[in-house]
Amino acid sequence: MKKLRVFSILLTLTLLTGLLSPYAAASGSGSAILDGMQVQAKAAILVDADYDEVLYEQNAHEKMYPASITKVMTCLLTLEAVDRGELTLEQVVTASSALHTGIGEGASTADIKEGEQLRIIDLLYAALIPSGNEACNVLAEAVSGSVTEFVARMNARAAELGMTGTHFSNTHGYHDDDHYTTAYDIYRMCRQAMEFETFRTIVSAKNYTMPATNFHPEERIVRSTNALISNFRVAGYIYEYATGIKTGHTPEAGYCLAASATKDGHTLLSVVMGCEREPGTTGSEGFLYFDETTRLLEWGFRNFSRRTILDDTALDIAEVEVTLSDQANYVAVRPEGSIVACLPNDLDAEDFTRSWTLDAESVEAPVEEGQVLGSITVSLNGKEYGSLPLVALNSVSRSELLYRLDRIQKFFDQLWVKLVLLAVLVLIVVLVLRRLFTRGGRGGGRRGGYAYSGASRYSGRRR
Repeated sequence: MKKLRVFSILLTLTLLTGLLSPYAAASGSGSAILDGMQVQAKAAILVDADYDEVLYEQNAHEKMYPASITKVMTCLLTLEAVDRGELTLEQVVTASSALHTGIGEGASTADIKEGEQLRIIDLLYAALIPSGNEACNVLAEAVSGSVTEFVARMNARAAELGMTGTHFSNTHGYHDDDHYTTAYDIYRMCRQAMEFETFRTIVSAKNYTMPATNFHPEERIVRSTNALISNFRVAGYIYEYATGIKTGHTPEAGYCLAASATKDGHTLLSVVMGCEREPGTTGSEGFLYFDETTRLLEWGFRNFSRRTILDDTALDIAEVEVTLSDQANYVAVRPEGSIVACLPNDLDAEDFTRSWTLDAESVEAPVEEGQVLGSITVSLNGKEYGSLPLVALNSVSRSELLYRLDRIQKFFDQLWVKLVLLAVLVLIVVLVLRRLFTRGGRGGGRRGGYAYSGASRYSGRRR
């Protein structure tokens, strides 16, 4: 039975690995078989954003062109500058002649003019909602003083975020052969940006009304390019759980989309890159990057769930020997806190391996309930899912008699005490021997004097 269970577990894990691996793919097309569906993209990734758990990946570390998803980094750096107090969202800046830097014909725009005065918050909306390229250059100058300095800052921040496959050449994503990234790196960038409430509010908005400026006397409405959220540009792709994030498209990059969705309190983040439009379609039809994103997200919600794999109810872990107590010889330990992970629904939490270490084999009383005595780690197939401290399940009091006897014993066990005692003992032996030898010498002298004295008295009584 034990062998059957081991075989069953191995078979389940093998099948699960095959299910999660996208590399059982149709050759050449960039498609991957996914639970009966196909993800038609050159690269893709699906991640549990709350726990940073990769649920699915396809060529996620391959070099790709990001197109307008680049704007996420531009807006992230701007919001971080606001967070540091270098700018404010209400601060008004003036668009310079550099607003069209690196932007070619046919690029998306928010119709910002040279000399136009806009607030930082309006520029953020203009960059992320209608994907205005020129808005990014205006933001770059506001943050760093120049577009060139800002691009250098983009690359430095990418390195800090662990985006090892990324290099930026501009602020907006208009094609440049030296401007590239990976699906995984885009995930890291978007996850960081979603930490900002302002960013989350912007990327989940269907539209935004920009106030009148010195070049636009009337308000203007900008509308989202993300068809998972808005039907304005293309219709029929609304996904009710979508919360963002950013589209991108150039002939070289194909159709790209970084998306997030929250369902039943569970947030997933996906990236698809290098998608093609379905041949022969017109109007709103054939935009596969929206369909494939929805499929990825739905697959994640359907096949994965958050589960607790270790918490403080686990009481059968280990015991620690307790000394100096007449109440108990051992105290049980339990985990403090919990480890929660996004796991495939058909994976049994009992399949996880628990390994623990104790700070010491024994502990002196008193022991307080909750006192840290070690740690425990949970892993599966060599991957660690987290660690928790191991704490005492209950308190154990100290015996004062045992404590005092132990202190006495420990005192006399010290090397210097032993040396002092040895020195005292040697001194006592020396003194005793000296006294014995001294008493022996004095007795012999008295006997010799007595014989001499007797001879003297005899000579004095001569006749």
